[in-house]
Amino acid sequence: MAPPERPLPVKYLIALLFRDNDCCARAKNELVARWGRVDFEGTGHPFDVTDYYKPEMGTPLYRRLLAFETLSLPTLLVDMKLQCNNIESALAHNGKRTVNIDAGYLDHNKYLLASAKQAGQKIYLDKGIYADLSGRYKAGKYRPFEWTFPDFRDGRYDKELLAIRRLYLEQIKTYRRKYIAPKEGESAW
Repeated sequence: MAPPERPLPVKYLIALLFRDNDCCARAKNELVARWGRVDFEGTGHPFDVTDYYKPEMGTPLYRRLLAFETLSLPTLLVDMKLQCNNIESALAHNGKRTVNIDAGYLDHNKYLLASAKQAGQKIYLDKGIYADLSGRYKAGKYRPFEWTFPDFRDGRYDKELLAIRRLYLEQIKTYRRKYIAPKEGESAW
């Protein structure tokens, strides 16, 4: 039996929840220091789907998507989420978070976010971290599931996820040309 194939690298992204631009900038600086250059930065969309964070972070809140230039293996997700939790703690003020940082990744056919909370659809990875499949690419967009966070479900990030996907597809073509010999009749998407 042949050994399992090594997975293709994926495009890591961050869904950054923040109250003001200063908090966002500090978090971004910490993220860049750990994972390198950001090649996509979305708009700060109003985060108005729940009051869950209001007592801790105040209002109004915004969520911004960031994506990192360097592709990495999917196995980085656990350590990335744990480091994001550390950044949240380091940037906290008087014991309250000023940012919430959701790490995840995207490839040509799905995106997922890491979570420290258990739920029926989440897959346990390691060290208390779960993978939460949030969208599947079909017919030109990432389609959400019934459990997908409401702000991801309502379409406000659709154009940004597609822009990140386009970056990923270009990068993975380059990766395949450089590191993987094409098989007879194989498509690079």
